[in-house]
Amino acid sequence: MNSSTFLPKIGLALGSGASRGWSHIGVIKALLREGIEPDIVCGTSVGAIVGGAYVAGNLEALESWVLGSTRSDVLRFFDISISQAGFVDTKRLGWFLDSYVAKADRNIEDLPKKFGTVSTDLDTGREAWFTEGGLADAVRVSMALPGLFPAVRHKHRWMVDGGLVNPVPVSICRALGADVVIAVNLNSGIIGKHKTEVQEEAPQDNSGVLSNLKQQVKEYSNAFFPGREDKDEPPGLFYAIANSLLIVQDRITRSRLAGDPADVLLSPQLAHIGMMEFHHAAEAIKEGEDCVQKSLAEICRVTGR
Repeated sequence: MNSSTFLPKIGLALGSGASRGWSHIGVIKALLREGIEPDIVCGTSVGAIVGGAYVAGNLEALESWVLGSTRSDVLRFFDISISQAGFVDTKRLGWFLDSYVAKADRNIEDLPKKFGTVSTDLDTGREAWFTEGGLADAVRVSMALPGLFPAVRHKHRWMVDGGLVNPVPVSICRALGADVVIAVNLNSGIIGKHKTEVQEEAPQDNSGVLSNLKQQVKEYSNAFFPGREDKDEPPGLFYAIANSLLIVQDRITRSRLAGDPADVLLSPQLAHIGMMEFHHAAEAIKEGEDCVQKSLAEICRVTGR
């Protein structure tokens, strides 16, 4: 085949990063506007959610939901019973995946594009790839963030968030046949950044267990970027756990990308957005679109579009 007519297969690797992950929506929208359509889509954690919705034809519905959601909508995903497995209400999570990502009977093999997600075997620490079977199941096993989401049982194994081992899944894109990979790293600049707290008006709720749950969720989520006033005081439990997880994920991201670099690396600058601040979706989506525009010349060069 004449090299001038050869168009390489494009892989899109969507990384983990909780609420910063809505920027993936902006990335995909901007790429499609420029006529750059990925042949292979792989995601980790929130990247699996957005990537799954895209390949299933539900990206527009997902975007509408996230743009219309509020902090209260997010809190509804948390189970006031506070089970030992995690905070998230699994039934409501199932409703969300079914409504905005993919129906339970939708299989990866039937999709118009190749798709894969990354998860972590909780007992062995091994990386696991999901490239066939139920689409919703593949998304669910990739997004089980320890402490918030309960581990998912799959073929006699307990699976948790893929961001623990492969935060930006370039490797799986290449394994599925991508000639060039565009990757989105949501972990750029997250270490050492302290979010500026913005006081928002919210109805007061002092109803015992529910109030306690909301406080714990807030502490856990805000612990990722808090501004501690007294640096001489030891950090709180949630701060220590959350920041330790961020440090590990940052180092793993750097190591994985150094060993298997993407052809184009997009790094949305959203470090000021806390882990559970999903109501900042509009800002995250716009930043994703802006990242594509800033790197458009390089993207067109490597993809031949």
